[in-house]
Order: sequence, then structure tokens, then C-alpha cells
Amino acid sequence: MQTIPLAERIRPKKLSEVIGQVHLIGKSGSLKTAIKNKLIPSMILWGPPGVGKTTLSNLIAEELDRPFYTLSAINSGVKDVREVIDKTSSLGLFGKNIPILFIDEIHRFSKAQQDSLLGAVEKGIVTLIGATTENPSFEVIPALLSRSQVYILKSLSRVDLQKILERAITHDEILSKVKITLKETESLMHISGGDARKMLNILELVTSTINTKEIIITNDLVIKSTQQNIVRYDKNGGQHYDTISAFIKSIRGSDPNAAIYWLARMIEAGEDVKFIARRLIILASEDIGNANPTALIMANNCFQAVNIIGYPEARITLSHTVIYLACSSKSNSAYLAINEAQEKVKKTGNLSIPLHLRNAPTKLMKELGYEEGYIYSHEKPAEDQEFLPQEISGTLFYKPGRNNKEETFRGSLKRLWKEKYNY
Repeated sequence: MQTIPLAERIRPKKLSEVIGQVHLIGKSGSLKTAIKNKLIPSMILWGPPGVGKTTLSNLIAEELDRPFYTLSAINSGVKDVREVIDKTSSLGLFGKNIPILFIDEIHRFSKAQQDSLLGAVEKGIVTLIGATTENPSFEVIPALLSRSQVYILKSLSRVDLQKILERAITHDEILSKVKITLKETESLMHISGGDARKMLNILELVTSTINTKEIIITNDLVIKSTQQNIVRYDKNGGQHYDTISAFIKSIRGSDPNAAIYWLARMIEAGEDVKFIARRLIILASEDIGNANPTALIMANNCFQAVNIIGYPEARITLSHTVIYLACSSKSNSAYLAINEAQEKVKKTGNLSIPLHLRNAPTKLMKELGYEEGYIYSHEKPAEDQEFLPQEISGTLFYKPGRNNKEETFRGSLKRLWKEKYNY
């Protein structure tokens, strides 16, 4: 007889048993408040694998005592969506009794499939709960996203994962019959990449290979039992983040050879081309910026191209762009500038906007001095004009990088502002 998997056996039966996601379901969590009020919005649960998206969806339905329907975007189509909607429509339930439709991996739904949900969500025929590991801003159509509340589930901490392991060995009907000591858990957590479900599957695999009444969990035992190396690439686990980190750092370090190697590793592992391309867009501004403004155009065009053509040809476009970015001059001045400016805002609050910079669309505003003394910069050099609040006048946020492009910026800014800014 096939045994129910450990992860399923110890799945929480009520919200108070859920480990992690305190910001959502803790005492003052936003989702907990919505559940307490017995009226939840359609929502998108966004977070990495194995952090409780499916569990939360089931528990929400149970807490609210609502009919619960579930579909997987991997093997469901428009026909399946319509069948569920027709079924829920026939129930004639409204208000606090609206059925919940849970769609796992909603990011895998096509635009047409997502469009088929709109009417039912808008009319209140169903309350949608979509689970996704991908950024919904990119993967969920705007019309559906605007009708849903996005809740972000955080990665489980080591403390959370340890609690889940301890709960498994003490509360599971099978494991609790064996004396299990968690001497070392690093390998369990590392191989699973923070995915609680995967971690429990590995624990079950390890314990099932030992026929003794006492089991001591060690790193060596876990590695031997799973017959895999911790450092292997796993696009849903820890190595997903380690590899993209090595990739980005290689481009930042202007090493096209290393960058192409890590790109190849991700491609061979089946990494999402859009994930790679999105990271290149971020890097183009964060690490290259004004040292080569064309880098952002290249990265953005790369994203558009790979989104259209997909694998295998997308690898060529990615290679083209990665080499260009790796060989570009580097500057993080734009990144540092916005960081410093935001810190200044946090420390100083909403400083008063100088009157001459304010908009004056009405007579009263003009009488109050709004826009008075403003110098139109296209008509007259404005080096004597103040554009910052008086309290932080002269503060230097943008510090041009030491590269050819930004050295020209530095020169022109020095000529314009003379001693005001220390360029």
C-alpha cells in the first residue's frame, strides 16, 4: 500500500499550526485580519517553492467554510476553468459564501487562460487564489492583477525549517515511532534550498533507508542517502540563487568568459530565460549605468527578444547581450545615488519644497509666491538657482564614476555648478 508522503501527513490543519509567514498570518498580519473579518479578496500568493502557498489556500477555505476548487496550471486549460466556473455559478452563492478557486502555478497560464477567469472574479462568482513562484507583475495579466491583492510569502528561515523538522519527527505517526536525533541539518536545508516540502521528502527518504529504532541525522548520512552533491544546480533551490549570483558578479567583474560559463550552466539546467533577462536589465542600471547608457537598451531589447523566441534560439541572444554587458565600462553611481537620496529622505522627512519650484496653476498660488523667481533653464543658465530644499542645499548624491562617459559628465557639472557641488 502506498504511504501518504510525509509533507502531506504533517500539513497544518489550522492557521495556528503554520510555521513562518508571521507578517501575513501572525497576530496583526494583513491576511489574518482579512480572514478574521470573514471577507477576503481575490489574491495572488507569491513566493518561492515550499513556503506554504497551497497550505494557506486550503486553510483559508476551511477557516471561512467555503467550497474549495483547485486547478493546476500545468495540466488545466480554458475548458477546465470554464467547467469549474459553471459549477460554482450553479451553486448561486454570494457574499461570504463565494466558492474559492485555487490555481497552482498560475504564472503558467496563458493570456487566454487568465482572461477566462476575469468575468467570474469581477462578478464575484469565485474568489480566486493564485499561487506563483514568479513575479506576478510579469506573469499575471494586468486586468487580473488589478482585481487581486498580492501577498508576498517570504523564504523560510533556518529557524523555521528547524521547527518543521522537529515537528515532523515528533508529530508524524510514522517517524514518531523511531528515535530520531537531528544532529546536523545543514545538508537537509541546503539540498532542499529552503523548500520545506522537498526537505521533508529528503528526510523521509533518509529515514526510510535505515531499519533501526534510533536514527542520527548527519550531513554525511543525508548526502549518502540522496546520492547527490550539495553544490549541484537546482533552479528551484539554493543553487538557483548561488548560480545567478556568480553570473552577475562575473559580468560586474568584466569577465565575459566566466559570465558565459555561468549562463551555460543555467541554460543547461532549464532556467527560465525571462528570469535571466530580467536580471540583465537590473544589472545594466545597477552596475553599468551611465558608463554606457546603451547597456540598458541592449538588456531591455534582450528581454523582449527572448520572450518572443524562447529556447533554444534565445541562448544566442542571451550570449550576445551577456558578452556586451561584461565588456562594457562599469559604474554603480546611479545605484549609489538613489540609495543615498532615499536615506536622506528617511532621515529628513518631507522637507519643504522651495516656493520658486512649486506649480502655480491658480491665482491664489501665484499670490502666495509659488513659482516666483524661477529661472527657465533653457533661456538662462541656472547655476545660481536652488533645486533642493534649503536644509540640504549642496548635498552631493550623484558622484560620477571614473570612466570616459561619466568623466565628461563630471567636467560639465563642474563648469555649471562651480563650487556648489564638490565634483
